Amino acid sequence: MCYAIVTDTSANLPTPVLAAHGIPAIPFHYTINGTAEQACLDTEAFDGSFYYNAMRGGVGVTTSQINPQAYIDCFEPLLAAGQDILFVGMSSGISGSFHSAQMAMAQLREQYPERQFRLVDTLGASLGEGILVLKAIEYRDSGMDLSEAAKRLLALRHRMCQIFMVDDLMFLKKTGRVSGAVALVGTMLQIKPLLKGNERGEIVTYAKARGRRKAIEALARRYDEQVVDAGSQIVGIAHADCEKDAAFLADLLRRNHPPKEILTVMYEPVTGAHVGPGTLALFFLADENVRSK
Repeated sequence: MCYAIVTDTSANLPTPVLAAHGIPAIPFHYTINGTAEQACLDTEAFDGSFYYNAMRGGVGVTTSQINPQAYIDCFEPLLAAGQDILFVGMSSGISGSFHSAQMAMAQLREQYPERQFRLVDTLGASLGEGILVLKAIEYRDSGMDLSEAAKRLLALRHRMCQIFMVDDLMFLKKTGRVSGAVALVGTMLQIKPLLKGNERGEIVTYAKARGRRKAIEALARRYDEQVVDAGSQIVGIAHADCEKDAAFLADLLRRNHPPKEILTVMYEPVTGAHVGPGTLALFFLADENVRSK
C-alpha cells in the first residue's frame, strides 16, 4: 500500500526534489527584527546571501517551533484521502516540534483509527534530516511497506554523522551552546569549534581548530576516518553563505573516499539562524556508534 511521506522545512532539501516526489514540508517560522512571521517554503526563491549578510550586520532573527495544529492541518487531508503517513522530522534534541507532531498524531488516531502512522525522530537537522527523507523516498519507491521503512530509518539515524563548524561563536552563545566568556576569547583567537549531533540529537562540541581553513580540513579528516561505503552514498554539505568553502570541502571529500553524490545546499533560514552566517556542515553515513565518537 502506498503511503505519504511528510517532512518539515528543517530537512533543507531543494524544493524541486520535494515536489518531484510529492513530499509536503511543514514550515518552521522566523521573524526578522520582530516583524511578521515568515517561512521558507521555496528554497529556490530564498536569498541566502541577503539573509545572512543581514545577520552579519546585526539584524535580529527569532524562530519558533511548529505547533500541533500545523501538523494536523497537513496530515488530515492525507488521512481523509485514505493514505497512511510516514513523518520524518527534526531532532527532538534541539526542538520541541517533534513532540508537537506526536500530539497531533495522538489526536488524529482517534479520528482515523484505520490509518497507519509512523513518526521518525531523525535526531538531526538540515541534511542530517534531509538525507533520511531521501532514504524514505528510496524505500517507498522500491515497494517497502510503511512499518519496515520506519524501522530502517530509525536504525539509520544512529549512523548519521553530522559535523559542522561555525564562523562566529557569538551565535552559539545566543543559543546557550557556549558561555559569553568562551565566545569572546574564541572569537579573538580565531578558534573554530567543531560540533556534532550526539546520541540524543543534541549539539555538542567534539574538537576545536585554529583558523577557518584548518577547521574545514578537520571536517574532511573526520569524514575520511569515519565514512562507510562512500561510493554508494549521497553526502550532504550545508553552508550559511560560504559557497567557496563548501566547494573546497567537497573537493577534499573527493580525494580519498569519493561519494556517489554530493548534495550542497544553503542553510534554510530557521536552522541557519541558530548556527549563524559562515557555518559549514557535513552529513554522511558512518557506523552505528558514530554519534558517541
